[in-house]
Amino acid sequence: MKSVYVAALALACASPLFAQVAQIPPTTPAVVDLKNATAIAGDWSYLPTATGSDAVFRNATGSPQITMRCTRTTRRITFSKPATAAAPFLVVWTSSVSRSLPVSYQPTTSTLVTDVAAFDSLLDAIAFSRGRIGFSVTGQPALIVPAWEEVARVIEDCRT
Repeated sequence: MKSVYVAALALACASPLFAQVAQIPPTTPAVVDLKNATAIAGDWSYLPTATGSDAVFRNATGSPQITMRCTRTTRRITFSKPATAAAPFLVVWTSSVSRSLPVSYQPTTSTLVTDVAAFDSLLDAIAFSRGRIGFSVTGQPALIVPAWEEVARVIEDCRT
């Protein structure tokens, strides 16, 4: 009787339907492992605003690379990253978690934008990441920035 089940399982695995399912491409990008990557030179700045607060990372030349914005009324944190074209996802990497967030392209500002709820566990992973945070988009090199206290301040602003 055991051999009947084994034969049925082997037949099911060899069926054309199984082969078609196994060949379906993933809908999300592969998560990049950035645990040995070096953060780029630059600085975070924090700015309280009338509607919440902003943390902006600027590279060594002063160009904004990533912005985190708290909107207190909606309790959401928005990520904005400069881009020249649309992309389906922004992959956020921390020392403990990686997640692909769907993004929309804003042609008037040439940025990719996504947001998460203020109590999303991804934000905890960002605030407590060990040394660096990574942001990547298909077709562009990953952006690795230091994990400084300005990021945690924006997250806390949206939670209080």
